[in-house]
Amino acid sequence: METTNSANRINRLPITRFHKIIIVVVAVAYFFEFADINTFSTTAPKISQVWGLDVNHIAYITSISFVGMFFGSLIGGWLADRAGRKTAFLYTTVWFSVFSAATVFAWNIYAMGILRFLTCAGLSAMTVVAVIYVNEIFPAKVRGKYLAYAMVIGICGTPVTNLIASAIVPINDWSWRLVFLWGTLGVVILFMIRHLPESPLWLESKRRFSQGEGVLQDMETKVAAFAGELPTPLAPVAEVREQKTSGLRTILQRRYLVPLLVLTVLWVTQTVGFFGYSSWAPTLLSKQGISIEDSILYVALATIGAPLGSLLAAFVTDKFERKWLLVIFGTTIGISGLLYGLTFNPIMVVVFGFLVNMFERGYTSLAYAYSPELFDTRTRSLGTGIAYGIGRLSNAIGPLVIASLYTSTGYASVFVFIASIWVVGAIVLALFGRNTKIPVVQRADSALTKTASAIGDEK
Repeated sequence: METTNSANRINRLPITRFHKIIIVVVAVAYFFEFADINTFSTTAPKISQVWGLDVNHIAYITSISFVGMFFGSLIGGWLADRAGRKTAFLYTTVWFSVFSAATVFAWNIYAMGILRFLTCAGLSAMTVVAVIYVNEIFPAKVRGKYLAYAMVIGICGTPVTNLIASAIVPINDWSWRLVFLWGTLGVVILFMIRHLPESPLWLESKRRFSQGEGVLQDMETKVAAFAGELPTPLAPVAEVREQKTSGLRTILQRRYLVPLLVLTVLWVTQTVGFFGYSSWAPTLLSKQGISIEDSILYVALATIGAPLGSLLAAFVTDKFERKWLLVIFGTTIGISGLLYGLTFNPIMVVVFGFLVNMFERGYTSLAYAYSPELFDTRTRSLGTGIAYGIGRLSNAIGPLVIASLYTSTGYASVFVFIASIWVVGAIVLALFGRNTKIPVVQRADSALTKTASAIGDEK
């Protein structure tokens, strides 16, 4: 039997300093991703004032950014399969950092749109690669918790960016550009990438068994140095063979298509629901008569809830079924977001905004863990990339809908729409979402290896 038995050997490893270093590297990348993805929303009120833009211009920039995310998700999934998880992680992080730096020099709305398209393509690609990487490197029983821990650190990029913006943007008519410079610091990953091993699961899926064995032995040696003798792994189910059918044909099989459709709804509702809120909150508050400085400050204070949401997810993600946690969190976000839109009391704006940020970031942490678990190694990158990408693409339309609602029916209707989106996502997950406790994932991997073995026998 030609296999490195990667999944079972990884799943029996205890968590040590080796794993914690990896999650810190991922967390740093997340930090600057979340920092960068919020740079435009926090600077939009000032850019609107300086360049004389209206709500429709802001919708244009926001929409084209999410078109970039769609292509980035597909490219990220493709690159992760072709070049490897580690290499793809490095390339995509450098990509978004470089184009964020270029945005400092944007001279008009069209240049801003192109540069945000390219930056957000890198952001989305990196996110897809990172969630796949953590899924394949960490033991199944704790991968959700440690991915959420990475999000706790990473998501601090949102309030830090908003607080920096609230101090820098009002200085003068060009100081908003410095906020984009802040987003470029993700290039620090260049100095940390050496701590990351390539995914043995990916190497095994490509039949690069000797390389996979070398990586596994190195991982086991480093873990054993901290934890002592390691337990014996379970035996492999069957030989891993790469199928000849194309990835797209495979993902359209019923056992993958159903979770793919559910995940697509999950990411569409999450994207339109959250980014509809976060991208528009500062601008809409300022349009309602609240000063630019105060609107940015209120949003900055509300986003302090974001890392607490990821921390909450870390405590519950591996203890309860992720599907039902997503349903509960999504419903709570919808209610909190609606109440946010119905008050102009500064304290209530901050409180309900805090709740939206806390539960949404918890929701995202859960979704990042939930998504790749529905697929095996062969379909993980493609399935996650397609669902995540379509979700991001949906927000190319979302801002236009929000702008239309705002101009035709007013401020409150925007938040009714956003709340409804979250409730729809929760209902679809409750009715059609699959449970993803570890035995379910093991059965999926077992089905893959048995199918692959059968193909090998036919030859």
